[in-house]
Amino acid sequence: MAIYILDTDHLSLYGRNHPIVVARLQAIQVQLTTTAINVEEQLRGRLAQIAEARDGATLSSAYQRLVETVMMLSEFDVLQYDTKSREIYQELKGQRIRVGTQDLRIASITLAYKGILLTRNLQDFEKVPGLSIQDWSILG
Repeated sequence: MAIYILDTDHLSLYGRNHPIVVARLQAIQVQLTTTAINVEEQLRGRLAQIAEARDGATLSSAYQRLVETVMMLSEFDVLQYDTKSREIYQELKGQRIRVGTQDLRIASITLAYKGILLTRNLQDFEKVPGLSIQDWSILG
C-alpha cells in the first residue's frame, strides 16, 4: 500500500478541514503521515506568531493555534530524517537541484520511504528526480 505524506501546505489544509483534502484522505483510509521537517515548519510558524503577538488577545489566539496544531500533529505518523534520508539528501544536493533545503529534506524522506508527497508546491518538487507528488487540494 502506498504511503501518502502530507507536505506543510496539505497539513495546513487538513487542519482547516479543507473539504477536498479531508474527503480524499477519508476515502483511502490510510494512516496520516508527514515528516519531521514538516512538523518543524508547522511549529516554527506557530512559534513565530507567538513571538510577533503585540497584545494579549493576539497572544492568546496564537497560543490556541499552537495547541491546535500540536493536537492535529498528534494524529500523524511522523517519518524521521534518518540515515537513509540523509544519504539521499546528500545525493540530491550533489546534483545541484534548485530546491530549498527544507524541501529537499522532505523529498529525501519521501524517497527513502517510497512515498507519495501530497503538496501544492509542484513547481519545486517536480525538479526532484524519482519523487512521486500529487496535489490533493484540487479536484482531478
